[in-house]
Amino acid sequence: MRVLPEKIDFDIHLPSPPAIAVRILEAVKKEETSSDELARIITADPALTSRILKVANSSFYALSSKVDSIQRALTVIGHGALKNIALSFVITGEMRGQSEDCFDFDFFWKRSVTTAVSGELISSLIGQKSDDIFVTALLQDIGIVIMYMSESQKYLQVLDEKKNAGIPVTIAETDIFGYDHQVLGLEVLRQWGLPACIYEPIGIHHNVTGNADDINETAEILYLSDKLSSIYHGTRCEDKMLEIEQFLNSRYNIDKSQIENLVDQVAEQSVRIMSNFEIDPGDMKPFSQMLQEANKELGKANLSYEQLVVELKKAKETAENLADELQKANEKLSELASKDGLTGLYNHRFFQQQMNIEVSRAIRYQRPLSFIMFDLDYFKKVNDQYGHPVGDMVLKAVADTVSKAVRKSDVVGRYGGEEFAIVLPETDLKGAVIFAERLRQRIEQLTLDTGDKSVSVTISLGLTTWEAGKPVVDKASIIKAADKALYKSKENGRNTISFFEPVPVSEANVFETPIAV
Repeated sequence: MRVLPEKIDFDIHLPSPPAIAVRILEAVKKEETSSDELARIITADPALTSRILKVANSSFYALSSKVDSIQRALTVIGHGALKNIALSFVITGEMRGQSEDCFDFDFFWKRSVTTAVSGELISSLIGQKSDDIFVTALLQDIGIVIMYMSESQKYLQVLDEKKNAGIPVTIAETDIFGYDHQVLGLEVLRQWGLPACIYEPIGIHHNVTGNADDINETAEILYLSDKLSSIYHGTRCEDKMLEIEQFLNSRYNIDKSQIENLVDQVAEQSVRIMSNFEIDPGDMKPFSQMLQEANKELGKANLSYEQLVVELKKAKETAENLADELQKANEKLSELASKDGLTGLYNHRFFQQQMNIEVSRAIRYQRPLSFIMFDLDYFKKVNDQYGHPVGDMVLKAVADTVSKAVRKSDVVGRYGGEEFAIVLPETDLKGAVIFAERLRQRIEQLTLDTGDKSVSVTISLGLTTWEAGKPVVDKASIIKAADKALYKSKENGRNTISFFEPVPVSEANVFETPIAV
């Protein structure tokens, strides 16, 4: 079984639960809480009351008489089940719609509801039915939404890395955030006060094993329900169907016909349940019907085996060509969005994002990190004397010189105007000083032939370094230290290097003392 870390320093804001969810959770924790008290809490929200009564009167429970009050619903559905239904509605209602950069919250919850229905049906099939399985399966990927809502650009990088590298999303998340949505979801739900039987399986549901303890069995159900949901809302349906069949047959001795019936029931019940969540199910059909329609279409085509091979080859070539064109277009768009148009270096916005990643990585793994800011000395005189076109040529030449001097792992950006910045991962103070002096000399020796005259420039550099064992700093304190060092270089006559120690986060208002290089 995957062992969860005792403590993770999340670098994003962990949201608070909705107010009514807090009241429901506090009520059910009290041993003396009566059904009337829980009913009063829920009844205070008319919309929530209406949706719960709709569920209670649905075919899912198939009750003989109409349920017209929350007290009656508590009697027929049960205390635990009603609490989980209410929490499901409250939590999913907080995050809906579609963001500007096309993260579709409604699709996310459509998939989550399908996962929750799958979890309930699987648990019944294998004899592990519980009131909590629906809400546990529904919220198993809530960490994804919280990651996106807190750091949307970073999470879009996760999705790009998952797609381009063909790796699981949990690995891409860990690479960029330092943790994945499983442990984040666990921590959020633990802080919200949900019981351990809900949040603990969520923390390992992508890392199931064959061990037979309670948490692992629930995590296995979550793992299977996620696969089953992706049959209807993902790709490679046949592969996932085969994986589900093999898992359930080998682990629980469930035969193929039972599994096929299970998969069809998921579609039928999900469509009904989604209406309770006010989610449009779209054209969601049972898997067997999807296969029948696909076979019918193939029959209509009346193609021979050889014709199918030819058509498949053509389709594959077309798809590959389209994929290549799309990849090139995406690469071009990504470059336009991240690169400075004049110098070809990272622009200010993208540089800041990359610096966030490198600073977090250095602190997390206790590895040295150096940061340099430099600008061109008396650059205004160059523009005034030779004109802005020559000034642009100088900026490009300097950018080219810096690009040739750095390593592939270093991050170089145009910080603004004639100011540049360099992040040097895995570089201590000694290495950073050697690099900065070498760069200073290269720029000093650079001569640009403009046709009529030769133009030379020098640079002033500000340097700072954080190393393992030192107090924790953040990006802002590192930039501030390098910026102060840069101005110190200007005060010292320019064309030189100065160093400032970054101020620890807890001492941000303490006066800094420069250190001579």
